[in-house]
Amino acid sequence: MSVRIREKHLAKDRALKRRKRHLRVRRKVKGSPERPRLVVFRSHKHIYAQLVIDSPVGPAIVITGASTLSPEIREELRGKTKTEAAKLVGQLIAKRAIEKGYRKVAFDRAGYRYIGRVKALAEGAREGGLEF
Repeated sequence: MSVRIREKHLAKDRALKRRKRHLRVRRKVKGSPERPRLVVFRSHKHIYAQLVIDSPVGPAIVITGASTLSPEIREELRGKTKTEAAKLVGQLIAKRAIEKGYRKVAFDRAGYRYIGRVKALAEGAREGGLEF
């Protein structure tokens, strides 16, 4: 088996393992109308955060979201590291959540380890006024 094929399988396996971890976390973390779930998604280049209310029947409702692609912080991100950008995204999602009337959230790290960009986003959200 060549190195390229092996790397392709490892990437699929890594994504599958993360998806399994996320489902395991999701069994415990639920978003309610009083305390929505703050979900994080991390790609190689960007980071995204959403506030979600999980419905027992039907689809989940996305209240608001923020990412490194959001126009409000796009200019501020120039020259910053991905970790610094994640902190700004956390502050932006906190601002938007508070505008919608939510202060308490349940943090869903989506199967990612609580280090680096995920931790920076969480700290930014806490600095912005969210409680979790």
